[in-house]
Amino acid sequence: MTAADLILTNARVHTLERNHDGTAPDAEAVGVRDGRIVRVDSAYEVEFLESAETRVVDLDGRTVLPGFVDAHTHMEMVGRRAREADLGDVAGPAGCVERLRERRDETDGWVLGFAYDESTWAESRYLTRSDLDAVSTDRPVAAFREDLHLASVNSVVFDRYGSEFPDRDVRREGGEQTGVLVEDALDAVWAAIGADPERTREYLRAAQATANRRGVTAVHDMVRNSHAPRVYRELDAAGELDLRVRINYWSDHLDAVLETGLRSGHGSDRVRTGAIKTYTDGSIGGRTARLSEPYADTDESDTTGESEHRGEWVVPPAELGVLVERVDDAGLQMTTHAIGDAAIAATLDAYEDTDGARHRIEHVEVLTDELVERLAASNVVVSAQPNFLKWARADGLYAERLGDERRRDSNRFRTLADSGVELAFGSDCMPMDPLFGIAQAVDAPAPQQELSVFEALRAYTHGAARAGFDEDRMGTVTAGNCADLVVLEESPWGADDIADIDVTMTLVGGDVVHDERT
Repeated sequence: MTAADLILTNARVHTLERNHDGTAPDAEAVGVRDGRIVRVDSAYEVEFLESAETRVVDLDGRTVLPGFVDAHTHMEMVGRRAREADLGDVAGPAGCVERLRERRDETDGWVLGFAYDESTWAESRYLTRSDLDAVSTDRPVAAFREDLHLASVNSVVFDRYGSEFPDRDVRREGGEQTGVLVEDALDAVWAAIGADPERTREYLRAAQATANRRGVTAVHDMVRNSHAPRVYRELDAAGELDLRVRINYWSDHLDAVLETGLRSGHGSDRVRTGAIKTYTDGSIGGRTARLSEPYADTDESDTTGESEHRGEWVVPPAELGVLVERVDDAGLQMTTHAIGDAAIAATLDAYEDTDGARHRIEHVEVLTDELVERLAASNVVVSAQPNFLKWARADGLYAERLGDERRRDSNRFRTLADSGVELAFGSDCMPMDPLFGIAQAVDAPAPQQELSVFEALRAYTHGAARAGFDEDRMGTVTAGNCADLVVLEESPWGADDIADIDVTMTLVGGDVVHDERT
């Protein structure tokens, strides 16, 4: 028996293999050699792998799980939130203005803020042009809503880039621009604030540090108009990439992907090519998710001209069908953002005649019984975000936008699981925090949304790994798998609030990339 490089012992190890219910630990110790798990067993049995060179870590009864796999995130945005003005915990418009002023005084050029969520404020409204003019009247200011489908900008941004904004995506009240932009109107802003390779490296390093702290060992990064693919590969070559990355390229990059011969799953141990990504619709927060029935609230700033507002097609069904056919014919995986029930139906229509396995739908928020049946009968991966259930509570955003019936029928994880759909969980960086998302699913607002602790954890590990064809190397604590592990301070099965559990250690390939004990 060749000695282990590392032994984690005196632990409560939950393998999350399907043949275990997960309520009791499966083992006490894990042996690791050359970045792989070599034994999962009792402390007594694993001790036989110990030599003078073996590092032995006594975990004092802490819980060991497979490392979390975030099946849908935007790593550059996670890094931007860490490096620019973080508006995620601000209580209202005045607090956002103050936080942005602080950032203004620290930097030159654009003043940027990320992750505001007006649905949590007493004054529940989007930030406006006048709010952001109070930050600066001579520098461009942009504050992005948490879903990244809506941003608020100041007058300087309108003066410089207003001619590039599609009229339908500029919100107005009484004929006047409010400063709120949605969907395609954001393209000019994203282009203007695009980071060069060095700045991208800074953002990705910050995002990697966040992932390490949260127990995330692998990510499926949705990449568009970014130097991130180059930077990931440079970090990998330098031995500085402390997580595994699956790059899902936006459809804008399809020609380049085909010309360079990239294929889903190709790459190194740490960086691999994933799927081709596109939108169909927008977001519920921005009232741009495409619904079959109108929104429950009215949006006076809607400029689409529809008498009953049902959201937008960001990519129309006919265009989506052509794209899916190209991607499938090339042997690539396809993944499509679809939030509203009309958008989900259109995506399933586009996938219907494809031959490829495991094409994905991202979000899948507004569901009908018919859509659940169609998903269960397909081989489509449902890549969902359990943290979105924070908006599905009785007084939340979905109640306002969708009404109570659709609120309760959104994000129907219990129904999907009972129908045989294996879920893949991710965060969409809202926030990047698997334990927060798992807590939302375990304590969901409605029975049709609720999962057991085991089911929610498995969706954030094995299910997410499977969405990237990686279930044979990660997602369970199994001999032969990568030694990608998370150590929790307490068990999720006995915790008062899963979201409050501390991540004690994170290991990627047997290397400790985060350790709260030191």
